[in-house]
Amino acid sequence: MKRIILTGGGTAGHVTPNIALLPRLKEYDYDIHYIGSYNGMEKELVEQFDIPYHGISSGKLRRYFSTQNFTDPFKVIKGFGEANKIIKSLNPDVVFSKGGFVTVPVAYAAKRNHVPVIIHESDMTPGLANKLSMSAATKICCNFPETLDHLPREKAVLTGSPIRQELLSGNKIAALEFCNFTIDKPVILIIGGSLGSAAVNNAVRAILPQLLERFQVIHLCGKGKLDESLTSLKGYAQFEYMQDALSDVFALTDIVISRAGANAICELLALRKPNLLIPLPVNASRGDQILNARSFKHQGFSIVLEEEELSDDRLFKTITDLYEHRASYIAAMNQSATHNPIDTIINLIEETAGKN
Repeated sequence: MKRIILTGGGTAGHVTPNIALLPRLKEYDYDIHYIGSYNGMEKELVEQFDIPYHGISSGKLRRYFSTQNFTDPFKVIKGFGEANKIIKSLNPDVVFSKGGFVTVPVAYAAKRNHVPVIIHESDMTPGLANKLSMSAATKICCNFPETLDHLPREKAVLTGSPIRQELLSGNKIAALEFCNFTIDKPVILIIGGSLGSAAVNNAVRAILPQLLERFQVIHLCGKGKLDESLTSLKGYAQFEYMQDALSDVFALTDIVISRAGANAICELLALRKPNLLIPLPVNASRGDQILNARSFKHQGFSIVLEEEELSDDRLFKTITDLYEHRASYIAAMNQSATHNPIDTIINLIEETAGKN
């Protein structure tokens, strides 16, 4: 039996693509293990799939001044020692790393033990953890054609991002019942990111009366961001977050308004959902969402509105234009070079593990 170690953590975006690979890895008879931080969110997400989980010490590599910058390097060194011990014990055929700071000591421990490492970079430009791990990598997967210019040519592979296959098999009728909607109006889905976005929430709610004349709206607004005054509004369904019903809601949805996190927009691409992207502004991030959104716009998959450009009239007009021209965005997405990310990545894992 072949053995693989998956690693990634810190945010859901560094874990869910690994989870998306699990069914196919099991089909290929891999013995699967996961390395993450002691008590990071990845531990809870992974353990529900009955995958052996190995916790290691994890520090954060900050781009800004913090007193923790003086202590975290020792956590990273400790994490390297722990990862080295785990890898020696398990002797895997390959390591697949999705990013996050916990993966850096894992990648270098794998290299030290002559285990090949495949890295996946979701954003247009590599994050700091993946930059640090590149020299340990055998191959580096990416989502965007533009990312290839930022990676070592001999290691770079355009794969797209693996998404959970259950998202592709939703039930429209179940979603209609779940949201108490009718079948006679199209549906908009608003996604403000895993924590929600006050800016997106406020902008959408400001034009709800106009939107509801023509559309029905499903709003994933984030934890603690429900507006109780809108609870009984016909044609408007708001939720802090959604898990089991998300595939059904996607099946019902005609167009999507979303932040531009890499995994979120790759799901929209895989589902062929015309979308309006409102990226997180540069003063609240390293600017990766802006670059992600511009790439999707350039490829014809999305309309993009910067947060600074939001106004009631412009937002409503853009949503209307997106719906009326949705067929052209679907046609562009059908031409995407990243049709089967899971198959592409599994084949790469098989090839790399076979060489080892």
